[in-house]
Amino acid sequence: MTSLIFLIPLALLFGVGAVVVFMWSLKSGQYDDMDGAAHRIFLDDEDRPGDD
Repeated sequence: MTSLIFLIPLALLFGVGAVVVFMWSLKSGQYDDMDGAAHRIFLDDEDRPGDD
């Protein structure tokens, strides 16, 4: 029972930390271009080194 005194605040602290990190990632633009990487595989890289 004594361990709950430490575990409950620790879990709340981790939860708040996760929300803060998620909000920071939204503000910094981490999720702005979700389709760019998926469409990039279809582009031809004609001047790739080593493809002679």
